[in-house]
Amino acid sequence: MKNHKVSLVLLLCNLFIAFLGIGLVIPVMPSFIKELGLNGEIMGYLVAAFALAQLIASPFTGVWVDKVGRKTMIVFGLFLFSLSELIFAVGSHISLLFLSRILGGISAAFIMPAVTAFVADITTLKERPKVLGYVSASISAGFIIGPGIGGFIAEIGVRAPFYFASVIALAAALFSMIILKEPLSKEELAAGSQSSGKVNIWSELKKSFQPKYLVPLLIVFVLAFGLAAYETMFSLFVDKKFGFTPKDISVIITVGAVFGVIAQVVFFGKLVEWLGEKKLIQVSLIMASVFMFVSVFVSSYAMIMAVTFIVFLGCDILRPAITSLLSRIAGNEQGFVAGMNSTYTSLGNIVGPALAGIFFDINLNLPYIFAGAILMVGFVMTVMWKSGEIAKG
Repeated sequence: MKNHKVSLVLLLCNLFIAFLGIGLVIPVMPSFIKELGLNGEIMGYLVAAFALAQLIASPFTGVWVDKVGRKTMIVFGLFLFSLSELIFAVGSHISLLFLSRILGGISAAFIMPAVTAFVADITTLKERPKVLGYVSASISAGFIIGPGIGGFIAEIGVRAPFYFASVIALAAALFSMIILKEPLSKEELAAGSQSSGKVNIWSELKKSFQPKYLVPLLIVFVLAFGLAAYETMFSLFVDKKFGFTPKDISVIITVGAVFGVIAQVVFFGKLVEWLGEKKLIQVSLIMASVFMFVSVFVSSYAMIMAVTFIVFLGCDILRPAITSLLSRIAGNEQGFVAGMNSTYTSLGNIVGPALAGIFFDINLNLPYIFAGAILMVGFVMTVMWKSGEIAKG
């Protein structure tokens, strides 16, 4: 039990570090836009490149998790992530920045399903929703606090955040190599390695269309789309509309993220017991959607911070609710479901930033309006669920 607690803490730290790197790029992008002559559209593509690489790699890594072991996947993914951040730190041409984001996406495809499967291995069905709430909190904290940390570290130098991310990822890889214990037995690893090594991406995706998986996975896509579109354009939105400084932006995102993660860790388990997964998912979707629309109309610093906090909180609660549901449905297909979770997340993270960048160049309010509309569509989907398609929790 003690070893499991140590492993869990390290896994949560690894996820935080990995998703921290995704968010770090956001506050420094205005500087890169000026330095390299980029626009909102190119910025969206740069953020989407990470998710595209993760999407392509996820069907493979979801299968490899059961073949080579959880620990190997996590350690390799962290080393690769460290390299990607180093490339971004030293890159002086847009092609190197894209290369960095692609390698980072591949590393996330290694880490995310391996950690999810690892958690499923070391937890019981009863405690799993609570622990997956911690997992989601780590992802949310990294993804949302990343811009805040990046904004502060960028005062040292615009590339300093990426050197920082590279060093801590390398440290995490080394600690994981030494401390983590592979949860799969030698027999299970041997059985996995003897099975077919071929990965049929279309077969894996087709399997995700099964009724028990499809709607939850579509909600995963909707969440990733809305949050990625909202966050990717946030720094440009408040800079252009209100003239906020990088530090102003960092404070808003960091404060909102910290309180959102605290609320998630403290209340998520109780909310699942009280509302059940379906109602909790619906409440989270409608809350995030409404306040994305509200973001277009507020103007004071305090109101922008409050609205941003509510949007992040809705997304922070939605993610573990979906992940918990998928894990419970998966049974002995934890690797597959974790891989598909990563795949659908990547799809949202590709389409969201790319469209948000295009819309931003047309009108700076459009990305938020569109992201809110997409989350509202997700809410409508949950209303149309048949009662037998999803357990209450």
